[in-house]
Amino acid sequence: MRGLVWITILFIGGSFPTSAQSDSISYSRRKTWVLTGNAVAYASAMTGLYSLWYKDYPLTRFHWYNDNHEFFQMDKVGHAYSCYYEGVVGIDQMKWAGFGDKTAKILGGSYGFLIQTGVEVFDGFSEKWGASSGDMLANVAGAGLVVGQALAWDEQRFWLKLSYQPTHYPAIRPELLGSNQIERLFKDYNGQTYWLSGNVASFLKDDSRFPKWLNLAVGYGIDGFVSADDNFFLRDNVLYDYTHIRQQRQWYFSPDIDLTRIPVKRKAWKISLRLLNCLKFPLPGLAYNGANRQLQFHWLQF
Repeated sequence: MRGLVWITILFIGGSFPTSAQSDSISYSRRKTWVLTGNAVAYASAMTGLYSLWYKDYPLTRFHWYNDNHEFFQMDKVGHAYSCYYEGVVGIDQMKWAGFGDKTAKILGGSYGFLIQTGVEVFDGFSEKWGASSGDMLANVAGAGLVVGQALAWDEQRFWLKLSYQPTHYPAIRPELLGSNQIERLFKDYNGQTYWLSGNVASFLKDDSRFPKWLNLAVGYGIDGFVSADDNFFLRDNVLYDYTHIRQQRQWYFSPDIDLTRIPVKRKAWKISLRLLNCLKFPLPGLAYNGANRQLQFHWLQF
């Protein structure tokens, strides 16, 4: 998934300029560095993305493609996740650069939407793909979640998070789901779970004894997909039928840890915990399988 590639690059790389530079740097220079750096990074990344994903496919007139039925919408949740964390990075950068509070939250929080819109434009002109209205709505949702919370509470009380467990499905169709472990992390939706993790203490009184770092999380995943929709696919002009594999939605409930609320003094630890907070912390949880309607307990829910 291209959105996860973006978030891996931007969330890790984009967080360090906001904290690693000296506080003595003037805000005018910070603004120049952030805006120029983002422009150069965006142009370079889009050029690289075009070379990796699009250059080998014919261009056509801009068109839309309805893929909202594919993968039980897991790819849409991934778009929202990517936009959310790109917005988290954007707000950090704009605040460090010295923009006004509201401007930093709106402009920085919309960073992911601007990035992903560029990707949709590429898709729209590519014969192989097509711009997706579902992707655009998911992008708006992800950006809206980060901007809305920043404006309402000046913090993120609900985080989107990701967890992953390897599955056996890529062995059936590596060209779609990944031929190595890195590709499978981005492409195998069967192994991904997206979480909405909410911080309980932030809604309680300041003198509450409820742990400040303890969250409750609801997760969503899928299972049984070796194609985007019906589990039929062509390979070397041979039609493969895997409809015996039952496709299903999966829902999860588990406690989680908001790593940004763990009190640490060293700046390096704060940065590390903020980066790792995009991942769900493994803890006991419940899983509900939509196809067989079974509820299962897991000692560690990834």
